[in-house]
Amino acid sequence: MSHSSSSMQTAAAFEIRFQSLFNQGRALAFPCDSTGMVNLDAMSERARNNYLFARGMIGREYATPFVQAREPH
Repeated sequence: MSHSSSSMQTAAAFEIRFQSLFNQGRALAFPCDSTGMVNLDAMSERARNNYLFARGMIGREYATPFVQAREPH
């Protein structure tokens, strides 16, 4: 998956969030674009594994993910 620098800047403005079904204080969030597309190639191996795990556990451990604006740090 390749992105231009402008789409990467846009991607940094959003995150896809997987909220735990059992612990409202627990979630996994990953940088994405406004449509929820993540750049797997830009992720570390650990982040990529966590993302793929969260996707596989939708409905079991995590709720359906949603896209939201990232909070500035």
